Parts: sequence; structure tokens; C-alpha cells
Amino acid sequence: MNVELNGRAPQPAELLRAGYGHFTVMQVRDARVRGFAQHLARLDDGNEAFFGARSDFAGETRLRELIRHALRGTGDATVRVSMLPGPDGFAHPDVLVVVDDPVPDTPAPPLRVRLDPYERDWPEHKHAATMGLRYARWRAERAGFDDALFVSRDGRISEGSTWNVAFWDGDQVLWPRAPALKGVTMVLLQIALTMTGTPWSIREIGAGDLPDLLAAAAVNSSCPAQPIGVIDDVKYGGVTGLTDALTRAWATVPWDEI
Repeated sequence: MNVELNGRAPQPAELLRAGYGHFTVMQVRDARVRGFAQHLARLDDGNEAFFGARSDFAGETRLRELIRHALRGTGDATVRVSMLPGPDGFAHPDVLVVVDDPVPDTPAPPLRVRLDPYERDWPEHKHAATMGLRYARWRAERAGFDDALFVSRDGRISEGSTWNVAFWDGDQVLWPRAPALKGVTMVLLQIALTMTGTPWSIREIGAGDLPDLLAAAAVNSSCPAQPIGVIDDVKYGGVTGLTDALTRAWATVPWDEI
């Protein structure tokens, strides 16, 4: 693992500022990233929301340079880029880059997930306030599940702890309509599904709709098509239309140079 703050090793006290801010996580292969422009756009949106200003061209160029510097020639890695307050406050956010081992995108055995009545704060942003989602996942694990799938206060399924969720009704891919993060992988898949001619739509989905659906999958930068086998007492299995569609679409997403 390599950790750099503005292109250098951070002092321990500097990392105390990481409790406020936003971030993005990407999988790097051969020094390239799928959807790199979307990751930069996410950071730019977060800078405006959390620090009051967007980046200019020089700021984007600096981000690219800091990521390349932290990679130190490593071709394959998991990279997390965080924006946190600088020493002078919010005017000039610092850039924290963490380079870790790559995560294989091959699916694990089907997940068993538990519905949890939880809504992330400011769900449209990927930010540092992760205690609630981690606590929900811990509750799910204590109950014998692998992870948590959130349900909004008005009963709509929204997102998983660190992933978006997709469903299959036999004809199309369904994405929940509810407050949730627009994950980069989800957005890239929606574009790719359209380009490959696979129908998809966004609609409200509640717990009562789950038995009528044929399949579910978790979607994030680690895996674009992780099967979900169980949601509470609803079981899925044997229908591969969803994971097949997501995998085919993902294979068409181009890699971008950092």
C-alpha cells in the first residue's frame, strides 16, 4: 500500500482531517481506468458541494499527476482518491491518494443480503460519513447475512452498503428509483446496456416487489455483476439473464488513460 497527500507521505496529524470530505474508488489495470472521466466529474461535483468550488483544467491535470505519482509505475491497483480540508480550511482541499492491491472483478458466490431501513446522509455524494453504512453491514453480518441493502423511509429500495443494486424482471434490467449514489460503474453500465441494445429502466421497487423479480446483482468498481442469491427471505437462483447482460455490457466499456 502507498499513501500520499499532495504527492508526498502524509504526517499522521494531517490524516485527522480525513473525517470530512469526499472520495472516489477506481480499479486500475495497465495504468488505465474504466470511466476515468466520470471519476473526475464525481470529484469535481464533490468539490463544489463540500468545498464551494469546482476544479479548473489545471486542477484536473494535477489530479492526474498525483494519481500517477502515487502509483509509482504500478500497472494494476485499487486507487482511492479523497478530497479533504487543507491546513487553511476549505479554500484549498488536499488530495489524498491511497494505492492498494487490485481487486479481481470475478464474482464471488451469490450474496445473502438483509434489508435495512437506512438512508445515507447526502446520498448523491460518495463522502467520508460511512459509519452508518458500516454499522448496517455489521448488523446484517450478525444476523447471518453478507451485507445490507437499504430501504428508504418511504419503503423504496435504494442501494447497498458500498454498491448499487440491479434487478431483472425477465425482459429488462431494473434500477431502483430512490435517493442513492450514482455509482460510476452503474452509470457506465447504463450507457453500455443502451449501446448493446439491452433494455433497462428506473422504477420504484419495494420489498413487496422482490418475489416477482427473477434476479438481483450488486454493482460497484470491484465487480460489475455480483449475483445476489438471497434478500431477506426471497431467494434468487438459476436465472442468469441479469449477470449475463451486465457482463456483456461491461466488456464493451473502454479503458481510459490516467
